[in-house]
Amino acid sequence: MIKLYKILFFNMMIMGTMITISSYTWFSMWMGLEINLLSFIPLLSSTKNMYASEASLKYFITQTMASLILLLSVIMMLMTNEFITPMVNLSFMTVLNSALMMKLGAAPFHFWFPEVMEGLNWMNCSILLTWQKIAPFMLIMNSSPSTSFMFAVIFTSLIVSTALSLNQVSLRKILAFSSINHMAWMLSASMVDNSIWMIYFVVYTIITVNLTFIFNQGKLYFMSQIPSFMNSNKNIKLSFMINFLSLGGLPPFLGFMPKWFTINSLILNNMALISLILIMLTLIMLFVYVRISMTTLVFSYSEPKLMQTKFNQTTSLTINFLTIFSLISCTIMFNFF
Repeated sequence: MIKLYKILFFNMMIMGTMITISSYTWFSMWMGLEINLLSFIPLLSSTKNMYASEASLKYFITQTMASLILLLSVIMMLMTNEFITPMVNLSFMTVLNSALMMKLGAAPFHFWFPEVMEGLNWMNCSILLTWQKIAPFMLIMNSSPSTSFMFAVIFTSLIVSTALSLNQVSLRKILAFSSINHMAWMLSASMVDNSIWMIYFVVYTIITVNLTFIFNQGKLYFMSQIPSFMNSNKNIKLSFMINFLSLGGLPPFLGFMPKWFTINSLILNNMALISLILIMLTLIMLFVYVRISMTTLVFSYSEPKLMQTKFNQTTSLTINFLTIFSLISCTIMFNFF
């Protein structure tokens, strides 16, 4: 049963994001971020789970620090705008964008992100991975940071996500590092075309929500739990493998489409080097996804006949249909534009 106060704070969280993305002054944007933060904390904390309370405290401290840095940089820019050279303003803008990257969880400001993810349930994980990214991304696109700063963040995010996800056994941490990897792609997309960022974010949200739904159904938190649960239902196994490979961006699936658009736009804007780096380092990340998918495919488990997993077949078929056929339908649709 959903508690009534959670409905209230969930609506306030949505309202905070809407205030941020519809504002035209930095102070009102900061206010929207604070409303979003203070309404998300009660959704995270739980009296029954000590780890959730610890994660909410970590999230609160880091987000408050990022908000203070953002507010300080805005005040300093307003104070020095009239008589200081543009180079000083550029340094303040870099500090401001660093605070937004910390709110986003992009490397090298990612230190809090996997630790917070590890203490949450799958519902809160899906909110943190998807909805909580919207406001900082919109502010980063509005502030138009320097190209060198963006390149540094993109490259660091790719290196950190690929290196740290190789030895992980926790599914929540794997999804956290996967999110950092996708943030590098989304930042690259936002540098060339905001509409491509929007397509990328929507597709990433669909795939992430599908995966967290499957993990929540089976109460899966570690890789060792996957094979025994997946063998209880063939539909779940198919849905899981398709969505994980789609998250990696393999061509037959929906996840390939935004990466295709991003690479195309980067090359058209003479950024072939960064697209090459994105592709090469994401191939290493793809190894992690394939390793998880192969555990469900290769390991032989006896399939139980008595245990019936509570999993809605209609939902499973809808998820599979979305992930398999969306790339084909979107390709046909974009040909008419």
